[in-house]
Amino acid sequence: MLTEILVTCIGFSVIIYGNNGEKEGHKLILNLNLRTRVETFKGSNMWDEVTLKKDFPVSETVILICDMWNKHWCKGATERVDAMAPVANSTIAAARDNGVQIIHSPSDTLDFYADTPYRKRVLELPHSEPPEPLEISEPTLPIDDSDGGCDTGEKPWHKAWSRQHPAIEIKGDDVISDNGQEVYNLLHLKGIKNLIIMGVHTNMCVLGRSFGIRQMTKWGIRCILVRDITDAMYNPEKAPYVSHKRGTELVIEHIEKYWCPSVLSEDILKVSIRD
Repeated sequence: MLTEILVTCIGFSVIIYGNNGEKEGHKLILNLNLRTRVETFKGSNMWDEVTLKKDFPVSETVILICDMWNKHWCKGATERVDAMAPVANSTIAAARDNGVQIIHSPSDTLDFYADTPYRKRVLELPHSEPPEPLEISEPTLPIDDSDGGCDTGEKPWHKAWSRQHPAIEIKGDDVISDNGQEVYNLLHLKGIKNLIIMGVHTNMCVLGRSFGIRQMTKWGIRCILVRDITDAMYNPEKAPYVSHKRGTELVIEHIEKYWCPSVLSEDILKVSIRD
């Protein structure tokens, strides 16, 4: 059953809808297996894969879907999103039912959603000033994506997308934004500390958007990448000359080393109850 929470902040009155991550008065907890990488011997450049079991309160966790558009200028990228979109939809549907806030971020398509309540909700939120960004260093990505990263030969880049992939439902208390400040406004207002990110493309938008892993991590938000619902823009004809799949894996490993842990989508379905 949905509850209605009225938040008053700096002269604004904002109504946030949701079950507040509770069931019959008990807190709902996401039980996640977080994969990260540790340079056990500093300076060795030898990294060990480590999995940590962590619990995250549903009320303090958001899922963001990054740039899973209806079409891409690269045929291979379009085909892979077509395959991932139903999986993403079933995952966020289960999370939504458990009270997880869902943010849809299909960049450059927000005119399509301008008159929807999902878009208007974000625009009504009061401004929350982010903290001074953390200084975090990062080496060069392990793949060369300088040619745009298309593995099926289409050129040149052009805007082929007009909306989010139609297989991904937008409903309930969901919101839509492609702006990092707007996303931060929502997180701060609701006291959300954990941002689970799925979508594309791992080496570009997922890392680099204003709502992406780099910026949100620098603002002190604990990010988690869903590694089986993502894809890189990588052409195997460029360094390090590996398969497209392996190129994506290398970017995920890079993120696990320098930015945040990753998780499998199946973990997001694991919810326990805590008094």
